[in-house]
Amino acid sequence: MFEVISTDPRTSARCGILHTAHGAIKTPMFMPVATKGTIKTLSPEQGFSTGARTIISNAMLLSLRPGSDLIGKNGGLHKFMNWPGSIFTDSGGFQVLNDELRVKVTDEGVLFKSPYDGQKQMLTPEVCSHIQEEIGSDVAMVLDDCPKYGLGYEGTAVSLERTLRWAKQFKEAHSRPEQMVFAITQGGVFEELRARSAQVLLDMDFDGYAVGGLSIGEPKSEMYRVLESHVKDLPANKPRYLMGVGSPEDLLKCIARGIDIFDSVFPTRNARHNTIYTSNGRLNIGKEKYSQQVGPLDEGCGCEACSNYSFSYVNHLLREHEIFGMTLASIHNLHFLMNMLDEARDAIGNGTFTEYSRQFLDAYEK
Repeated sequence: MFEVISTDPRTSARCGILHTAHGAIKTPMFMPVATKGTIKTLSPEQGFSTGARTIISNAMLLSLRPGSDLIGKNGGLHKFMNWPGSIFTDSGGFQVLNDELRVKVTDEGVLFKSPYDGQKQMLTPEVCSHIQEEIGSDVAMVLDDCPKYGLGYEGTAVSLERTLRWAKQFKEAHSRPEQMVFAITQGGVFEELRARSAQVLLDMDFDGYAVGGLSIGEPKSEMYRVLESHVKDLPANKPRYLMGVGSPEDLLKCIARGIDIFDSVFPTRNARHNTIYTSNGRLNIGKEKYSQQVGPLDEGCGCEACSNYSFSYVNHLLREHEIFGMTLASIHNLHFLMNMLDEARDAIGNGTFTEYSRQFLDAYEK
């Protein structure tokens, strides 16, 4: 169940609560990516300490290793990885549609090569539903056909019809009532196709609606344009989830356009490559010029890294390619996002989101 708590008077930003089998989650919210059952370089306890209350894992990859049946025998993914919060699982459709893994796409599903042993596997909506039920996530994502940016109207329309059929098949196969199911809208950058996608999926009455097929190479201006139009197609009483977006600036700009939920590898991948978020923008902290810098990574930050370790120490670890340096940088980046979202929710609640967003972005993007 999802409830809207407050709305911003000057934008489409809103605060809500998504109730899952493993707790209530305040929105807008960001999910760190735990593709194979872990946030890279972090323990579940460290991930939770950043303020993250929900993660997203990849059902397709987990079904290959260690196997969704084994995860089920261990009591589900929550117990298997000891995660105390909520879990979304992605179908894996986006991954298996890349050129290295895809063999072919048919109306039945996606035939792909396992990234582990090259064996061919068929992922259908029914198989995808069964895998996610075994894994026991709080929210299962339907299997969708994600068209590449630039495919063109006709090709995108064909892809969309496949996504709509798969969504219906997925929901009909799904039998675990405590597990919510989110649909994924498609249609590329074409407003007419996006509107049709929403209309058909709304008639199926899913628990939430994700916006797929954006942040895959199109200009940012196109992403924002599509969102501004497409959010109006989505129901106000259901959560809206923009897949694959995770930079601080994009989160605030998309919250203003009515998005409630985000996920991305961006903050942790950046951290592993020496880039952190600060109140004055992104910073490559692995450079030699920072080797003598004292004080925390970001003044005023209360994360584990900033509270206990110096800038020069994290710089030293990263320059020596030590995993603990990546861990500390990842903790910092996730904490930064979670703190920003706390502030954004407060600002939405008291009607100052426009001012908050402008002040944040003026400092961050300068």
